Formats: sequence, structure tokens, C-alpha cells
Amino acid sequence: MLDESEWEQIFPDLQRGFQEVKEYRRAHRTSFEEAKQHVYGHGALKRYFEMTGFHETNFAALWHHRLSRYGPPCRACGKPLRTPRAKLCAACGAEV
Repeated sequence: MLDESEWEQIFPDLQRGFQEVKEYRRAHRTSFEEAKQHVYGHGALKRYFEMTGFHETNFAALWHHRLSRYGPPCRACGKPLRTPRAKLCAACGAEV
């Protein structure tokens, strides 16, 4: 999971990926899916590895690695709550 300062470092790479897809599609006349496979997320995945030492292979997963999207750990099971405002743990059903 990335804290806010780490997220601020990787977010521009994720945004840049959208522009790279557009440029690849224009240059190679490909579908969005094909262009996405060729270019999108490579910079973000590389930066994520540099920051964490973990080889994430799914660039879309990086959007979910932002710590502030989740709540604190559940007092009953220890798993993170789905949102900072959660009233119930999705994993074990405990009330918060």
C-alpha cells in the first residue's frame, strides 16, 4: 500500500499512461485494448517496484494500492476496512 506522499509520486506515471495509449493508438491504428497492453502502466509499474520492491504485474491494481482509500484495521480480524467511514467489516462482519 502507498501512503499519500508515495501516491503523489506514482500518480503522474499513471496519468501519463493514458496519453501514451492515445499516442500508440494514433501511430499504430490499434484498438484501445491492444494499445493498453503495449504501453499503459509500464512507467508506473517500474516506479512501484522501485518504491516497494514488489513486482506488480497488473497496472490497474495500482489504483487500489492507495492507503487513504481504506479504513483502519478491523479490531476483530485485523483486515483493513473497505473505506475510512465503514461501519461494518466486510471481511468478518464485525461492527466498527
